[in-house]
Amino acid sequence: MKGKYFFAIAVTTLVWMAGLTTHAADRQVIQNKGSDTLVNVAQAWAEAYVTVDDKVAVAVSGGGSGTGIAAMINGTVDIANSSRKMKKKEINSAEEKGVTPMEHIVGYDALAVFLHQDNPADTLSISQLKEIFGRGGDYENWSDLGLEVPGCQQDTIVVVSRQNNSGTYAYFKKAVLGKKGKYRQGTLDMHGSKDVVDLVEKTPCAIGYSGLAYATDHIKMACIMLEEGESCTRPSVQTASDRSYPIARPLFMYTNGEPEGIIKTYLDWVLSDEGQCILGEKGYAPMKEVSC
Repeated sequence: MKGKYFFAIAVTTLVWMAGLTTHAADRQVIQNKGSDTLVNVAQAWAEAYVTVDDKVAVAVSGGGSGTGIAAMINGTVDIANSSRKMKKKEINSAEEKGVTPMEHIVGYDALAVFLHQDNPADTLSISQLKEIFGRGGDYENWSDLGLEVPGCQQDTIVVVSRQNNSGTYAYFKKAVLGKKGKYRQGTLDMHGSKDVVDLVEKTPCAIGYSGLAYATDHIKMACIMLEEGESCTRPSVQTASDRSYPIARPLFMYTNGEPEGIIKTYLDWVLSDEGQCILGEKGYAPMKEVSC
């Protein structure tokens, strides 16, 4: 009798597991990869979308804008997240493989310049940032800017950047250093935006940049002047949305051609009030005025 009881449990368990497997097999998966700036909101979208259509799962991973775009070109993902526009060489590579990249702007972001909370600097101009981050720049020490930073005994500016497959790296380079500008040698290149913030928070001598959504209460954000002597603008959802912040940028999703089927339905939802409200909750600027 006891053996029959355990046999019945085993059969019931197998049937239940088979049911789960069948349900999982019925779900369609959208592969979504790329920008570390977008990865948190992309994950939030994916989690929320289960309540919209439980037959579609969105698999999200980061790795950088360049990584996502390469995966889209190679046909291994359905949607590539990017915090920069595709480069000409990427578009050429796509065309050679018969891929037609389609650009979708899904929001806006303020690219914040982070300082240690004890740093007395409050405003910085684009030209000053170029001298700090650019190769051959004049500012190597905080004293070059007339500043004495508590806890920064060696006075040397610790420049924190991103790895070169990052869209944030590429956008900051273009917006601050110029089309032909190069980052100074010796920068500390972080894998993700959170890593930039964590390092600057713990390092009095440091300065770094990343998306506004990664700001914390334990770090300082500089007010940025487009030109020295002008009024400065602080990074915020509003100043990213109206593009008054000097280092504001669009955020992209790329697909191969016009999206169809479940991919189109998902992207339409991302751009809906519900999707855009999630974007706003994560610290980014929605595409439009939304009712949340």
